Amino acid sequence: MPSTPAKPAPRALVEVEHLRHYYGATAKRGAPVIDDVNLTLYENEIVGLLGRSGSGKSTLLRSIAGLIHPDEGTVTFARDDARTNPDIAMVFQTFALFPWLTVLENVELGLEARKVPADTRRERAIAAIDLIGLDGFENAYPKELSGGMRQRVGLARAIVVDPALLLLDEPFSALDVLTAETLRTDLLDLWFEGRMPIKAMLIVTHNIEEAVLMCDRILVFSANPGRVSAEIRVDLPQPRDRLDPAFRALVDAIYARMTERASAAQPRNDGLFPGMGITMALPRVSTNSLAGLIEEVDGTPFNGKASLSDLAEVSDLEVDELLPIAESLQLLRFAELRGADFVLTAAGRHYAGAAVDARKAQFAAALTAHVPLAGHIRRILDERTSKTAPARRFRDELEDHMSEEYADETLRTVTLWGRYAEIFAYDEDADQFSLENPI
Repeated sequence: MPSTPAKPAPRALVEVEHLRHYYGATAKRGAPVIDDVNLTLYENEIVGLLGRSGSGKSTLLRSIAGLIHPDEGTVTFARDDARTNPDIAMVFQTFALFPWLTVLENVELGLEARKVPADTRRERAIAAIDLIGLDGFENAYPKELSGGMRQRVGLARAIVVDPALLLLDEPFSALDVLTAETLRTDLLDLWFEGRMPIKAMLIVTHNIEEAVLMCDRILVFSANPGRVSAEIRVDLPQPRDRLDPAFRALVDAIYARMTERASAAQPRNDGLFPGMGITMALPRVSTNSLAGLIEEVDGTPFNGKASLSDLAEVSDLEVDELLPIAESLQLLRFAELRGADFVLTAAGRHYAGAAVDARKAQFAAALTAHVPLAGHIRRILDERTSKTAPARRFRDELEDHMSEEYADETLRTVTLWGRYAEIFAYDEDADQFSLENPI
């Protein structure tokens, strides 16, 4: 019996090796934004870059597009018979259309830059507009279009240049849920029907369900600095059904993977998380968001325990919004992250049922016990005769261990939480903490 010929290996389109970007104007003077990222993108696949805002996904995408240059590492494109590098096109989150140009003129821009003759340019632009479903709107201006229609123009402008690689930077996040779903489905239909010249797509997203719906592979990005922490292959057949148990199981598995670091950080006897302390980075999370999630999980139908995917659905929060809230509640010991589940502790359930003053007192006790920076600020204020301290002093301490951006976000968060708990006051004009009227 003759042997079956081996299936040819997929052809690599782009290879990224040891890519690094650093904070600051001069390379290597700050902490890395993304650190030692390696990936290979093959033909005939859609790959998702999944992670929270600020994890470096867009920085990586722009490096591949050639919009920015890495401080270290390389981006290598496969050669083909016609050109050294494949043509690349990019679709942005914010549409990026010129408001004084018509739909047709916006779509023609890339071709015009390539000196394509006017007649050919017009013919190709009209064909691209028809392909993405905007036939009849060639002479409309962006202000006359809905958000979904404007993003279709952006897509037409990208595919009209016949790119081998299409880069998409959160292309659906600025759209309402129904419009995003329609555009996402239409794009997949064009891809699977082979009606676009594209050989591969690389999409940045922080929506787990979107990644599972669209992608053949998902690269999970961790943050501070950005790294590929996991590669997940999606073997579900297309079109995919959100209600399919296998689909739900994969979504839950990704949530669990993205919370592994937080779940692994078990408190020590002194109440701190390992390796942290006063320079622990804090996300920008409001006390209203913390209370809201506690109340949601405490009530029916969750009764104190919910899967993160169910919480994302009922709260309409995406992963980069939900996880910082959940992890902050774990830090304060109001909840625990157990894989893909969010579980209120006894303290969290007590908080849910408490009156306003009792909630503030409980929050103050948790804050000073479990958020070292808050306790540090309060101790400095207690020790000073003036009972005041400049915020710059604490900001400088943080900047010794993290970027200026993260230091500012961390101090803003602890200020917000501390004022709510009334453990200290803050004067924004003077940029100064005090015990003027805390408790």
